[in-house]
Amino acid sequence: MPDYKEMYLDLFRASEEALDILIAAQRRCEEMYLAAGGEETAQAEERAGE
Repeated sequence: MPDYKEMYLDLFRASEEALDILIAAQRRCEEMYLAAGGEETAQAEERAGE
């Protein structure tokens, strides 16, 4: 008979790990976006003043 509790726990751990990976990737992308925001704002202001 399969060990359903162990199967559930294995799936749960993998789901948690996948979420952690996605959250970390989202945070990295947000930081990259914010870091580039100053450059984009300056470029937009230059274009607006032309």
